[in-house]
Amino acid sequence: MSKSHILPSRANQSSAVDEQYVKPSSENKREDWRKAKELEEARKAGTAPALVDEEGKDINPHIPQYISTVPWYVGVDHPTLKHQRVQDEKKKVYSGIDQWYKKGVKEGSIATKFRKGACTNCGAITHKKKDCLERPRRVGAKFTSSQIAPDEHEQPNLDFDYASKRDRWNGYDEEDYDDVIKEFAKIEEAKKELKAAQLEDEMMIEKQTKEKEKGDSDNSEDEDKYADDFDMPGTNFDSKRRITVRNLRIREDTAKYLYNLNPNSAYYDPKTRSMRGNPFKDTGRHPNDLKYAGENFVRSSGDTGKMANAQLFAWEATDKGTDVHLQADPTKLELLNREFEVKADDFKKGQKNSILDKYGGQEHLETPPQQLLMAQTEDYVEYSRQGKVIKGQEKAVAKSKYEEDVYFSNHTTVWGSFWHEGRWGYHCCHSFVKMSYCTGEVGKTSLASSGALSMMGQDRLEQIDDGKQKSLVEQHKEKIHTEKTERKRKKKKKHSKKTDVKSSEDDSSEDEGEEEIKRKKLKKALIAEVLRQKEADKILAMDERKRTYNSMQTMGQYKEPTEEEMEAWRLLKQRQEDPMAQFIS
Repeated sequence: MSKSHILPSRANQSSAVDEQYVKPSSENKREDWRKAKELEEARKAGTAPALVDEEGKDINPHIPQYISTVPWYVGVDHPTLKHQRVQDEKKKVYSGIDQWYKKGVKEGSIATKFRKGACTNCGAITHKKKDCLERPRRVGAKFTSSQIAPDEHEQPNLDFDYASKRDRWNGYDEEDYDDVIKEFAKIEEAKKELKAAQLEDEMMIEKQTKEKEKGDSDNSEDEDKYADDFDMPGTNFDSKRRITVRNLRIREDTAKYLYNLNPNSAYYDPKTRSMRGNPFKDTGRHPNDLKYAGENFVRSSGDTGKMANAQLFAWEATDKGTDVHLQADPTKLELLNREFEVKADDFKKGQKNSILDKYGGQEHLETPPQQLLMAQTEDYVEYSRQGKVIKGQEKAVAKSKYEEDVYFSNHTTVWGSFWHEGRWGYHCCHSFVKMSYCTGEVGKTSLASSGALSMMGQDRLEQIDDGKQKSLVEQHKEKIHTEKTERKRKKKKKHSKKTDVKSSEDDSSEDEGEEEIKRKKLKKALIAEVLRQKEADKILAMDERKRTYNSMQTMGQYKEPTEEEMEAWRLLKQRQEDPMAQFIS
C-alpha cells in the first residue's frame, strides 16, 4: 500500500473521530439547555415544584437569574438565596425586652475602708467625685474611711431598636404592683364579708315577714301566682323561660317618621329607630304642647337631669366605698344625696364665716340686687327716630360725682342758667350776683325797669320765657317798632315846643314811608332770588367741561345777606315735607 494511499485514510479517520466526539457533546448541551428552559417555564407556570434552599424554603422561580445565581467565591453548589440576605456577622443584635437598667445599690457591697479609685467624697467605687450625688462632706471618705456609701449597680450597655425605645412598659417590674394587688384583695375580701352579713340579715327579715304573711287569704296568692303571666305594653315576656322580647313599637302609636313627611325635617335613624330632632320645629308650637318633640327634648326635660345627677352621685359614692345603687336602692341613694348636700352647704357656710371672721368684709357682700346695679327694669319706653320719648318713662340721666340739682337761697335754677352781655346769673330771678337771695319775678321786673337790660335783651328774654321762636318778619316788625319809639322819645326832647297834633301826623307819614320802602326792598330781593335760582339751574344743567372757570362765582356775592334777601329765600324755599309743594309752580 502506497504512502499516498495511507495518508488520506488517516485523515479521514481523524476527522471521523472528531466528528464523533464533538457532535454528541454539543447536542447534549443543547438538549440540557432546552430541558432546563422547559423546567423553568413549568416552575413559573406552577406545574413543577420550585427549588428548595438549605433551610427548606421555596425559591421563587420568577426571581431573575442574576439574583438567584450563586457567585463562585461563595463556595455553594446547591440552589440558595443566602448570598442575597444580610450576613450573620453584619446583623445588629438588640437587647431583649426583659433587659433593663438596674436600679438601686448592690446589697452587701458596703466597704469598711477606702478603696483606690473610689469617690473621694462618699467612698463608692462606681463613680467619681464630680459625678457624686451625695452632699459634699466637710472631710471626705478618702481621709476618714467612715460611712462609705454602697456601690451602685454597674449598668449594662443596652442597645434597643426603634420599638423598644418607645415602649411605655419597657423596664416595668411586676413585683412593684404586688402591694397594690394585695391591698385590692383585702378590700374585696372585706366587701364580700360585708355583703354576706347583709344577706344574712335580709334572709332573717324575709323569714320573719313570710311567717307573718302565712295567714293571708288565697285570693292574694292567686294574684301573685298569675302576676308573672301579665305582659307589659310593647313587650312579650315569657315567665317560663324568663325571656323578654321587645317589640319594635306599640301598634297603636304613630311611627316617628310619619309625623312630618318633609324630607328636610328631623332626621330618622332606622338602625336605632331614633329621631333626635323635633319634627314639628317649623310649626312654631311649644314642645310641651306636642305629642312628640324628639329624643333630645325627652332627655333634657322632666326629671332626666335629676336622675343623671343621682347616677353620678351613686358612682362617686361607690368609688369612695359606699355600696349604693340607683336602681337597686333609690330611696337610700336619695337620703344619702340629701344628707351630702346639707353637709356640703354647712361646710361652705362655715368656711365662708371663718374667712369673714378672720379677714372681715361682710359689708361688701351686702349689695343691692343685680337688677338695680345694672339699672335693668321692665318699664316699657318707646322712642321716635329722633330719639325722643313717645311712650313710657324717659331714660335717667347719668349723674356725675359732683352734687347736682342742689339749690341755695330759695333759687329754683343753678348758677349759670342765665347769660346776658357776657355776664352769668340765675334764670329764676335774673340776678348776676352769685349766692344772692332769689327774688323771683319781682327781681326780673325790677331789673328790667331799672334799665339794666336793653329793650332787645328784654324782648329776647320774653321770647325765651314764652318758649316761642318768632319768625324773621315778626322780629323785623318789632325792631321797626322799637326804633320808632326811640325816635319819638328823641323827637319829644328836641321838639318839645311843637304841638302834639303835628308830631303825630309826621310820625304816621314816616311810618307809611318806611313800610313802603321795606315792601319795595322785599320785592326787589324776590326778583333777584328768582333770577339767581334760574342762573344756578342753568349752570348745573351744563356739562362741567363746558363751564367757565369762575362760573360759580357769579352765582353769589361774598357778603352777608340782608334781612330782605333772607326773607325772600325763605318764601321761595321748596319744602319737600309739604304735601302741596308739588302743586306749586
